[in-house]
Amino acid sequence: MAEIIYIDSLDHEGLEVYWRLTEAQLRSRLDTEKAVFIAESPKVIDVALRAGYTPLSMLCEERHITGDASGIIERCGDIPVFTGRRELLQSLTGYTLTRGVLCAMRRPQAPALADIVSDAKRVAVIDSVTDTTNIGAIFRSAAALGIDAVCLTRTSCDPFNRRAVRVSMGSVFLIPWTWIDSPADLRSFGFRTVAMALSDDSVSIDDPILTQQSRLAIILGTEGDGLSPEVITDSDFTARIPMAHGVDSLNVAAASAVAFWQLRVRGT
Repeated sequence: MAEIIYIDSLDHEGLEVYWRLTEAQLRSRLDTEKAVFIAESPKVIDVALRAGYTPLSMLCEERHITGDASGIIERCGDIPVFTGRRELLQSLTGYTLTRGVLCAMRRPQAPALADIVSDAKRVAVIDSVTDTTNIGAIFRSAAALGIDAVCLTRTSCDPFNRRAVRVSMGSVFLIPWTWIDSPADLRSFGFRTVAMALSDDSVSIDDPILTQQSRLAIILGTEGDGLSPEVITDSDFTARIPMAHGVDSLNVAAASAVAFWQLRVRGT
């Protein structure tokens, strides 16, 4: 049974994860066994719990303990639940709680690339995308549209960033992901790569040569400059989404949804 702790200051052990530690510090707290991430809102926390993630503590508006958060509190066992009035929690943490509930959860180690792509047919590769909103939206589209795994270059934003988790609506917990050094890493697992970019030698995204690939890695680039010339040159294909009305391109999150749907594995 959860331990309900009423707070009126920041002097409670364990409360620092909600206000003092940066995202980088949450990722690397002393050692990997103490790394955590923060999930927001009962719905997102529910997705994480169903996916097997371990809750460590919760920060919850008092009114939600017997309301929206009652079900997830029951499922979290004997963790501490810090609580108080909405205004108090906002003044202590410095930000408004989304849906009144935050949950600190154990951050697992990233799996090996081989473990998440061995049976995959379609993989998304996120290269140097640093906007947390875009990361969350890409994961949500990937989970919804049949992508088997997501790989991120180490210059990309952390998918367990608090805002990325929230925007994804918990989809970061539903699809396996890991870090890679280069999109070319996928080739050793039998993938051909397609760079989403505007270039003179690109093919339209509906070109049959793309959907005919048994294993395809779809590479998405940073918001401003797109993919580097080196990544584009090294890819097996370069694909573009045809634009109308003189629009030059889509936001990377919107482009990912179009690409994932168009390049999905078709029924046989």
